[in-house]
Formats: sequence, C-alpha cells, structure tokens
Amino acid sequence: MGRSFASRVSHPRLKWVVLVGWLVLAAVSGPLAAQLTDEQENDIAAWLPGGAESTRVLDAQAELGSDPDVIPAVVVYERAGGLTAEDRQAVAADVESFARLDALDGGITGPIPSEDGQALQVIVPLNVGPDGWEAIAPLVDEMRAEVADGPDGLDAYVTGPAGNAADSAEAFEGIDGTLLFAALGVVVLILLFTYRSPVLWVLPIFCAVISLSCAQAVVYLFARYGDLTVNAQSASILTVLIVGAGTDYALLIVARYREELRLHADRHEAMTEAVHRAGPAVLASGGTVVLGMLCLVAAEMNSTAGLGPVAAIGVAVTLLVLLTLLPALLVIFGRWVFWPVRPALGSPEPSSTGLWARVGNAIRPRPRATWVVTGLLLLVACAGVVKLEPVGLTQAESFRGEPESIVGQEVAAQHFPAVAGNPVYVVTSAADATAVAAAVRAEDGIAEVAEPQVEGDTALIEATLADEFDSEAAAATIEDLRETLDGVGDGDALVGGNTALNLDVQNASQRDDVVVIPLIMLVVLVVLCILLRALVAPLILIATVVLSYGAALGLSALIFDWVLGVTTTDASFPLFAFVFLVALGIDYNIFLMTRVREEAVDHGTRRAALIGLSATGGVITSAGLVLAATFAVLGTLPLTFLTQLGIAVALGVLLDTIIVRSVLVTALTLDVGRRMWWPSRLARREDEPRLPSGEEVLPATAPEASVRT
Repeated sequence: MGRSFASRVSHPRLKWVVLVGWLVLAAVSGPLAAQLTDEQENDIAAWLPGGAESTRVLDAQAELGSDPDVIPAVVVYERAGGLTAEDRQAVAADVESFARLDALDGGITGPIPSEDGQALQVIVPLNVGPDGWEAIAPLVDEMRAEVADGPDGLDAYVTGPAGNAADSAEAFEGIDGTLLFAALGVVVLILLFTYRSPVLWVLPIFCAVISLSCAQAVVYLFARYGDLTVNAQSASILTVLIVGAGTDYALLIVARYREELRLHADRHEAMTEAVHRAGPAVLASGGTVVLGMLCLVAAEMNSTAGLGPVAAIGVAVTLLVLLTLLPALLVIFGRWVFWPVRPALGSPEPSSTGLWARVGNAIRPRPRATWVVTGLLLLVACAGVVKLEPVGLTQAESFRGEPESIVGQEVAAQHFPAVAGNPVYVVTSAADATAVAAAVRAEDGIAEVAEPQVEGDTALIEATLADEFDSEAAAATIEDLRETLDGVGDGDALVGGNTALNLDVQNASQRDDVVVIPLIMLVVLVVLCILLRALVAPLILIATVVLSYGAALGLSALIFDWVLGVTTTDASFPLFAFVFLVALGIDYNIFLMTRVREEAVDHGTRRAALIGLSATGGVITSAGLVLAATFAVLGTLPLTFLTQLGIAVALGVLLDTIIVRSVLVTALTLDVGRRMWWPSRLARREDEPRLPSGEEVLPATAPEASVRT
C-alpha cells in the first residue's frame, strides 16, 4: 500500500479528521441500518429466479385472482382413544372464533374428521398482506392461544404453511441482535486473551460496530432503491462476517503496528510503516473475499445471488474502516493502549522465540515427510464427505427441536391420508383443462383433484398430494407429473405449489454448485498470481485450501450425524461452505505468504518461510480463533442449515490456521524453495541451501531482517 496513504491515516492532525468523519457517517447510517429488516424478503418464492416453473405458477395464480398473500393454517385436534362430544363442541367454538379473524380470506374448511375417530382437521385461509413474514407470527400465536383453551386431554396444533412460516419467523426474531451480541462477546474474550490488555480490545470492537452499521445502511439502500434481494439468512451472515473478518484484519494491523513500535520512537512513523507493510496483505485478503462473494451473482438462486453483493458490501466497508479508522484510533491513544505490556523502542520481538518459531524449527529438518503425512491425514478426513447428503432438509429437519408446526404436521400425517394445506397447483390453457385434470388425477401420489377453475384462456387445477409435501415421495410425484404433462395437450402445463417450489430450490442450488464454485476458484487463483507475482505458489495455496475444504466437509458430516442427528443438508450448503472457507481461508495464506515473499528478498525462500511463520503465526492463529468463534455463534440458532454452516466454517477455519497454514504450507515452502515464485525473477535467484538442523530461525526483528526500503 502506498506510503502516502499510510502517512495520511496516521498523520498527527489528519487522524482527527478520520475519526470525526467516521463518527458522522455512523450517525447517519444508524437509522438506515435499523430499517434493513423491513426490506427483507423471506418467502420461498423470493429465493427463486423468475424463470423457475413454480415461480411462474405463482405469477399465473395472481393473474387468475388467487391471492399469493393467502396462507392456509391447518389446525389439527387429537385425542387418543377417540374424540368426545365435548371435544367437538370446543372445536366448533374455535371455528366460530376463527371466522371472526380480520385476516380470514375465504371460507373455513372443516372440521374434517379422521377415519379412526381420533382427530379433526380445520383449514383456515389467512391473508397476511404484503407484510407476510412479520404478520404471520402474531396471527398464528392468536390462533394457538385460542385452541389451547380446549378440554383436558384434547391436543391441538396450528400447523400447515401458516404454522411453519410462523415458527420460522419466530426462529429469526431478534436474530440480528442475538448474533451481534453473542459474536461480540466471543470476540472480546479472545481479544482479551490475545492482547492481555484491558483496553486494546475496545478499538477493534468499536471499528467492527461502525463497519456493521455503515454496511447495513448501504445494503438497505440497495435493497430499497435497487434490485438487491436480502433475506434474514443473508442479513445474519452479514453480521457474523463483518465481526469476524473485521477483527481478523484488525489483528493483523495491530500486530504489525506493535512490531514497528519496537523499531520506531515516533508512533505515527510506526503506524505509517505498519499500514505500508501490512496494508497490501489486508487489502488483497479483503479484495479476494469481495471478488469471491461477487461470484455468487452468477447463481440462479435469488437468495444466493443476493448474498454475494450483501457480503461484498460488508467486507468492502469493513476494509475501508479498518485501514483508516483503526490506524487513526491507535495513534490517537498511543502506546499506553497496549498496557500492561507496552512495546518499547528496541525491545525484543517475542514471536522470534515463540511457539510458531519452535514449530518451524520442528518442520525444518523433514519438510517433505511433514507435508506428505499432513496431506494424507487431511485426505482421510475428506472421506467423511460420503456421509454428507446435500439433497435438501425436510420441514422437520430444518428446525433444531420440534416446534408446534412440526409436531402438528406429524399428527396430521398419522390420521389423514392426504396432507392438507400444501396443494399442488397446475396452470394450463382452458382448452386443455379437462385433459390435464384427467392426467393429474391418474398420477400416482395424487390423492384428490378439484374441478378446474377457468378464467379466460387460462385454467388452474388444484390437487392434493398423498404424501407429506416435503417428502422424497412428494418430490418424485412432482417430477413425474411434470414429465407426464409435457405430453398432454400443447405441453405447456406448469406445476407449482410448495413441493414444486422446494424441488426447484434444490435443482437451482445444485446448478449453482457446478457453476459458481469453479468461478470462485478461478478468481482467487488470479488474485494470488497477481499478488505473489508467481504461478506455482498460488496453485499450491489453492490446492491446500481446497484440501482443507474437503476435510472440513468430511469432519462436519460426521458431527452432523453424531451431534445433530441429521446427515442431510440444504443443496446450497456445499456452495456456501466453499465460499466462506475458500474466500476467507485463503486470507491466512495471503497473510503468511506475502510476509514470506517480503523476507525472501533478503534471506532466501527457506529462511523466509521460517521468519514468516514465526512473525505471523500468533496473529493468524488469533484471527482464526476469532473467525471460527464468530461463525460458531450461528450454532446457537434453532435452524439446522445455519447451525451446519457455522460448524463447517468454524472447523474449516481452524484447520486452515492451525494445520494447513502453519504445517502444510510451511513444509511445502521449505521443500519447494525458490521454485515457489516461478516464473518471477525471485525464482531464478541463487537460493540459500537447506538450513543446518542446529541453526536457529532468524528473528523477524533482527537488524538484517528489518531493513526498510
């Protein structure tokens, strides 16, 4: 990074301008950031592209006068041993109460008795309006309070699409605040342990909060006035990403600044040198994440494509804050902020004799054996991938625990042959309506078919599935039905409904895995080639991160099975995990290898590898712990997908920082030597011979290692 920029952010007078400027921006962004929740689109249709068949059915339903804001609530009553007359009177009273709901849209269906006489079912269509996600939970809570007053022994559940949506909304309720405070709490503890200072941790946390507020404001503006899709999931990931990545970058800058304070009497000069030296690595790391996230725009899933710009905006804003505000704050507070261990001029650099210096000395005698054994162990961990099934989570599997909608859904399936509330919708031409209805009626897996509703040249056919709407059997029915209808009439019939929506989500996610993952790898490779001015080192680094990704997925699959009791996951899980593990995991290799290349100019590649490891090992390990801990916070949520994502990313980051970066990459660099930098001029220099086993690692702050050009 240019020395002129570095000198400005740490200038004795300009530092105050930087501080005031960010405080003003934070004050302006606060009210905008608070409105981000209002712009979220959390219905399943908003996750799909407009070209998906199920999405086109929704559009057609709206044109036919079927209100897409109407969500059926299914109320299931059960008494083991058979319903009593008192039970039936209570249910009738509930139906009268439901009829008075302001949100009621259409007639109430039921009570429908089960054949075994132990259950009743009532279907209540609710119109939640344009604020569906926010409005559904209070409506369902009101209904649940009503049915809870029934006779003793009569169990009642509000389930169906409305019940599921309400439980999902409640799972996300307050999620931003919960995640933020949990992530900040974890980060504070790690920073206290890392810095051993009761004051210093405040500055990175302050910068992270400023970054989050400003980033959320920018995302809100794009969602409000642009075409950016934001949902609760991407907003949650944004919070975790900014806190984790922002603290990571802060750790690197603070570590280099502390190192330079031991070489410069003036703290402003020390910060100028720190930003000048560490800035390019931070900028390259953050830039890699930004470009990697923007690759998600190529995804077919609207939710995935929307996450790309959301995350990219968050990281870009965080970079800007950390490269300007944090340096200004550090020089404003002075050396005392490191109390009780203030870095004095000329004091020894502890990293030169610390843990990672000893790790480097242990690897040095047998680098090839070290990387071969480490690589084989990671490959063994990759074998666990065979247990991972990214075929989609059922409604029950989507929640950790059993909310009422899931219990009610299971009760309904026990007593009623056809599952109500999640019909199949078929849109066709009026001319083909009779033939299409007959074909739907003849399809295995379809329990009932209503008479076609004809409006002009278009007809809508509603059918009921014989299996639970989120089961594999129901998905197979939709696939078979679509194939069958291709040969009926003009072949333009469209099949929709919640089962079809789920199926289209899985198909789009699988397509995105194939397209986006290679694109991200290519972008990361190009960035590394430009940064390191080499081809061999980037290829090796990419290979190590991908190996780490495979090992993380393999170990995660075992954890999902043994701890969560779920081997399936969403079809988008491999892509999300890849994006965060590769885009973020490559950060640590960038931190290490940019320092190795810097030192290789004076000391040769093999000695530089040991210097780089000893100088960056502590800060990278701390950064990895911070990022792993912040993503692990996702595991506190009652949603299986986010829990799985948090586990996989946390595990992968720990593998990257503790094993891949410190052991595998260092061993490979020691073994390959100057050829790491091929085809640059550095690869053609006369490299130093392998270091004798008894020679110590050159301290990173020794005079000959600290020449500043």
